[in-house]
Amino acid sequence: MSDTPDSSPYVFSEQVGHLLRKAYQRHMAIFQQNVGDSQLTAVQFVTLCAVRDHGPSSLTELVKATAVDQATIRGIVERLKARELITLEPDPEDRRKVIVGLSEAGSQLVQQTVPCAARISELTMSNLNPAEQVAVLFLLRKMIEDRDE
Repeated sequence: MSDTPDSSPYVFSEQVGHLLRKAYQRHMAIFQQNVGDSQLTAVQFVTLCAVRDHGPSSLTELVKATAVDQATIRGIVERLKARELITLEPDPEDRRKVIVGLSEAGSQLVQQTVPCAARISELTMSNLNPAEQVAVLFLLRKMIEDRDE
């Protein structure tokens, strides 16, 4: 396709999806380098934080809280259970469902990882001045808000 005088070429590397992906990749690399000795992945940490913040939760509730798909959250829960960072109990109202709780070890790990996570956020946005940091968080929240809610 040739460019016409009134159109610009489509440059994939300048598109929002590509730039978001690159920013996310940078953040994930910073996370892994700075999470400490916990060996937690970013998604495992977010899952632990969701259980800490929302209390014992079903897998469906964790999917909603973390924005992680159902299949992935199941694997994360299995790995966190194997490390004894969470507890799994049957739902008293529906025995087919499982309720994920935070174990004492999980609670302690979240507590000791939070300062690292705060530093990771700082490092991720370190190329931005304070006003830009506020703006990018505002704009990201605005991009993901559901206008139908």
